[in-house]
Amino acid sequence: MLEDPTTLFDPEPPVAGEFVPPDSGPTPEAEPPGDREPPRPRATGRRARFETLARTLVAVPWIIFAILIIIAGGVPFMLAMVGLAFLGMVEYFRMTSDARPFVPVAFAVVAGTIAVAHFSTGRVAALVAGVSFPLMFAFALGRPSREGITVSLSVTLLGIAWIGAPFAHAVLLRDLPLHGGALLVDVLVATFAADTAAYLGGRLFGRHPLAPSLSPNKTIEGLAAGFLGGTLGFWFAGLYQDWLSGTDAILMGACIAVVAPMGDLFESMIKRDLGVKDTGRAFGPHGGLLDRLDAVLFTVVAGFYLSIALVY
Repeated sequence: MLEDPTTLFDPEPPVAGEFVPPDSGPTPEAEPPGDREPPRPRATGRRARFETLARTLVAVPWIIFAILIIIAGGVPFMLAMVGLAFLGMVEYFRMTSDARPFVPVAFAVVAGTIAVAHFSTGRVAALVAGVSFPLMFAFALGRPSREGITVSLSVTLLGIAWIGAPFAHAVLLRDLPLHGGALLVDVLVATFAADTAAYLGGRLFGRHPLAPSLSPNKTIEGLAAGFLGGTLGFWFAGLYQDWLSGTDAILMGACIAVVAPMGDLFESMIKRDLGVKDTGRAFGPHGGLLDRLDAVLFTVVAGFYLSIALVY
């Protein structure tokens, strides 16, 4: 970009006593905010070990909690899913507060949908979710101003669909007769295996960015490693289940491994648009609940329909 000619031939005299730095060439233009995520410094040595230990200590109670509620099943599992969905929506609506979403409607609809998914069927749960439209309309009529109503409706519906629906599907999956709990465990194992393998593969072999505008640290090599890890993770978990054939386990694992990074990238897109780094601090150094379960919100839905198609 050409400099202003007036600065070349008629420079402004410096103020007396002011330090004038030597000319170091033209200053590069600043990138527009939000176009590029600043690089995160990598921890090394003792600090890296401390961060790994901290992450492990935070994760262990949540892993124990997940195992216990899956074993319990029934109403305790359903109530746990309502609680986790509420925590996720608190994070989401905190990030989107400027859109003035219909928060009471979202909480009521999500709680009702998850409860009905347990006590009735998925079809009835879908009908309950449809109640969100007349409820939001009633709340919209009560507002003194109609400005921004469309955005409020859209943000509310996204919260119900993105967060509420997956937890309802988790209940539907856990409640499948005989093997629901095992299938849910398989889906979780495959999801976290895909995530871990993608991270390690990207760190060791990552050269080509996958989606730099959404998540600069993800690479194509990491995606390939995640696909392999997720597929093998589901297959390995299925080795201990004689009612699940190896072919079905490989197929389900491959589908889960494809869907998992979609959930990750979807959340990255939302956070990038809203200008936030972490959705919350529920997992301490791991970030918020949505940060940790972004892939699960997609894979648990896929896992339910795959189970219906291949196992039942």
